[in-house]
Amino acid sequence: MNIFKFAIDMELDGLKYYREQAEVNKNNMLYPVCQMMAEDEKNHAKILTDKMNNIDFQLMDSDTLSNAKNIFEGTGDIKNPINEIPSQLDFYRTASKLEKKSIDIYTDLLSKAVEVKDKELFDYLIIQETQHFQVLNELENLLRKSKEWVESAEFGVRKEY
Repeated sequence: MNIFKFAIDMELDGLKYYREQAEVNKNNMLYPVCQMMAEDEKNHAKILTDKMNNIDFQLMDSDTLSNAKNIFEGTGDIKNPINEIPSQLDFYRTASKLEKKSIDIYTDLLSKAVEVKDKELFDYLIIQETQHFQVLNELENLLRKSKEWVESAEFGVRKEY
């Protein structure tokens, strides 16, 4: 199997997943995060397709990490109806696992790469997927902490977020 075709299919699966999740969550703050992730997966698939077809490609930095932080900055505690919290937490957990799997696959492909351009590409994709993982992990922590934290803000010892 062509490793680039495999990676393209994986990115397209991610694109489909994030678009579906954006549609499901179009009435909450998860929507823009899913849209940004979908756009990144689409860009990754294009880069990989260009590489597979021997077309010059450009590795562009993504601002998903900073944009995701901006979406949630200043919102205070995340307040959701109790039935909405599990679905969002499930999303973050599932998406985190998918991103971790991508990191592992690209790390393996990087270790097997011979050409410098291939190594640069896989290193770039590892960085991109690691940023996605960090965004999802941080958002999961924020949502989980807002659900679990029941003590008074005035008293008690808490970890800094």
